[in-house]
Amino acid sequence: MSGPISLHPSLDKGILPAAENFAGGTLVCRCAHDPVEVTIKGQSAHNHACGCTKCWKPEGALFSVVAVVPRESLTVTKNAGKLTVVDPTAVIQRHACRECGVHMYGRIENTKHPFYGLDFIHTELSPQTGWSPPEFAAFVSSIIESGADPTRQGAVRARLRELGLEPYDCLSPALMDFIATHVAKASGVLRA
Repeated sequence: MSGPISLHPSLDKGILPAAENFAGGTLVCRCAHDPVEVTIKGQSAHNHACGCTKCWKPEGALFSVVAVVPRESLTVTKNAGKLTVVDPTAVIQRHACRECGVHMYGRIENTKHPFYGLDFIHTELSPQTGWSPPEFAAFVSSIIESGADPTRQGAVRARLRELGLEPYDCLSPALMDFIATHVAKASGVLRA
């Protein structure tokens, strides 16, 4: 297989900058009738391309594009009854539409988890523009677990870098430092 690497529709079109003073918007599932709608107040953060096998990806995409927002800024505003948790045993409880399968948001219920209080969202589901742009790529090697050709990983990483997204096989260093700091404070190694 040759040709340009297609990563995700929103990445392939070019990464748009965040809008100044962006106030938020809505996320809408892909149902033609009675779609689920989630309203977000404020800007997203830590947006990134994710290659893990748990995140929702549009058909044919190698990566998802996922950001976080404070839990209190997310409200399901239409057709909440259509949502179901994809895997109740997962750390991130991904709430997906039963009909179209789109993941509308992910929530961590474990109050001791470093990311408790943040909800994971896919801003590509929003008709509004101006959300925070992707900043890095996480779990790049994991796309192989989804069926990506391992011999093309060098080209995938090169394409990510071309877009300004540093590829990692974990989260970005800043987020890994955040997790380690949380764990160190919880264990008493660092004082709060």
